Amino acid sequence: MSAKNIKMAIVAFTLLAASLTTNSFAQGRNLSLDTAKKEALSNNKKIKKATASIDAATAAEVGAFTANKPSVEASATGLNVGKPLSALLPEYNASVTLGVTQVIYAGGKINTAKQMSTAAVALYTSQKTLTNNEVLLDVETTYWQIINVKGKIDLATKSNAMLSQLLKDLNNSYNAGIIYKNDVLRVQVQLNQAQLNLSKAKDALTILNLKMAQLIGSKETEFTIEDAEIEINAIESQLSQENAIANRPEIKIIEKAVSIEELKSKLLEADRKPTVAMNVSGLYGLGKGINFATGDNNFSSYYAMLSVKVPVFDWGGRKQKVKEQDFKVEAQKFELEQTQELVAIEIANAKLDMLRAKERIEITQKSLAQADENLRLNNDRFDAGTVIGKDVLEAQVMWQTAFSDVIDAKAVFKISEANYKKATSSLE
Repeated sequence: MSAKNIKMAIVAFTLLAASLTTNSFAQGRNLSLDTAKKEALSNNKKIKKATASIDAATAAEVGAFTANKPSVEASATGLNVGKPLSALLPEYNASVTLGVTQVIYAGGKINTAKQMSTAAVALYTSQKTLTNNEVLLDVETTYWQIINVKGKIDLATKSNAMLSQLLKDLNNSYNAGIIYKNDVLRVQVQLNQAQLNLSKAKDALTILNLKMAQLIGSKETEFTIEDAEIEINAIESQLSQENAIANRPEIKIIEKAVSIEELKSKLLEADRKPTVAMNVSGLYGLGKGINFATGDNNFSSYYAMLSVKVPVFDWGGRKQKVKEQDFKVEAQKFELEQTQELVAIEIANAKLDMLRAKERIEITQKSLAQADENLRLNNDRFDAGTVIGKDVLEAQVMWQTAFSDVIDAKAVFKISEANYKKATSSLE
């Protein structure tokens, strides 16, 4: 076996050992992107909070829809009186009352309150959709960051192996008196930097695993995420820009907020109208001689009451409240228009980011191919003795940088793709 073949065998063995070391570092349960998204939708705390808000709004809606129904109230009273009241009432007596109250007219307040409660449920539903999208984007971003860091760990491990082999070759040359000491030290410094980069990448992976565990609501903090085959195709939303904007939960939230503000105006208008209600109550009493008409020890009776409340004069206070609310509605509509414009810009920007990321991948892959060929040529010439260790070191650094750029570019593309899906309301 020639010296060159022996060297290649040593490098291959070292790379294999490094790969095994990396794999052993990334132990934990398998986690795919789809699984992470499903678990996040089920377990994420922000999403659970949004769901609880919908439940609360739904309960309020059910309560609002009972406001136009008659209410029934019952009460019981026991009474002990002394002199001189005992001359009019039994010393000991008790009574039971059962009453029914029905609002006949409230100026439209009840129907308006029903509409407001329904709009509130729709608002909180859109808020949950927005929360889902934000969490899913966070999960996708974290997932591709983990893929990115894993790639960096693999790269740093391979770079360490290559530099270690080069350092060994140069040490041999130095011991033989062929090169100077600074040629060896230059590689040693680069090797130290590569080891530092490897340590940083492992720390970053630990933090990202913790973040992923928090997002998906998992108690496990170690994941094995297999290297996914990254498809590099710039997607195009199936929705027109107008529909994409209209489907954004942020827009739906503000639209519902405008509706609620308009309904508040109606409520304030209703405060200027009369309110009519009727109450019918039945009464049964017990006590010695309590029935002052017959002298019996019990009696039963009823009473009916019609109440009318009419606002007469308040120095224009209610009228000004209505005007104030109308201005708030107008301000909310301006916010809606502004948000629609900003969302249009966000969609355009997200698409440009995705297209630029795709171009970056193509350029970095081309650079990697050139750096790879350059490294191969330098290695061959180093073996032939026509270049020195400094040239090989520069070629290795160039190759490592190009490889790292490709890893970064792919992660940035997938993250920008997810961001574009969120911007166009197509993130699932």
